[in-house]
Amino acid sequence: MREAALLAAALAANVAGMGWLALAMETHWTQVRPDAPTRAAVLRLRALGSLDLAAGLALCLRVDHASMAVLVWVMALAGAALAVGLVLTWRPRWLRALAWVVSRP
Repeated sequence: MREAALLAAALAANVAGMGWLALAMETHWTQVRPDAPTRAAVLRLRALGSLDLAAGLALCLRVDHASMAVLVWVMALAGAALAVGLVLTWRPRWLRALAWVVSRP
């Protein structure tokens, strides 16, 4: 049961990481929010996305040995990329939940 929770957390981290990396691109940002992203926002989104993908790898490594964990992580990355791509295609506003980290006052 603990392994399943860690793998679910890894998948969630990968989805969030891919979402933040997608929002770092101006095209995807404008699909979600009407304003243009600032340079600081882009850098913050890239950093958060990279850290979240690394967290997903760390969670996978906690569950299995290295060779299996990397395989599971790569498959989770593929699933997360597909999920974010589909959300950007049909419901881009759903990614507003990830855009709050760079919201302006």
